[in-house]
Amino acid sequence: MSKIKTTEQIASASLYYAVYIALVILTIGTVGLSFCNLQNWHTIVGLIIATCKATLVALFFMHLLHSARITWLALFAGLFWLAILMSLTLTDYLSRSWLQY
Repeated sequence: MSKIKTTEQIASASLYYAVYIALVILTIGTVGLSFCNLQNWHTIVGLIIATCKATLVALFFMHLLHSARITWLALFAGLFWLAILMSLTLTDYLSRSWLQY
C-alpha cells in the first residue's frame, strides 16, 4: 500500500485567535448598527459587515485560503449564481413602481 502524502497548511493558533477577535468586533459592530439610524444606508452597512464576517470564516475556519483551485471554482460559481438571483430579484423590486394600478 502506498501512503498518500497530504500537504496541509496549518495556521498558528494566534492567527485563529486574531480572526476570532475580528469576528467578535464585527458582531459588536452589527449590534451597534442596530441602534443607529442610518436610514437608507442601514442595510448596505449591515451587508458589508456580514460580507466581511463571511469572508473571514470562509478563508480561515473553512481553510479556503489554502485549498485547491477546484474549491475556488466552486466558490466563484456559487457567488455567480447568487449574483444572478440577487440581480433578478432587484430587477423585479425596482420595476414594481412602473406599473399603474
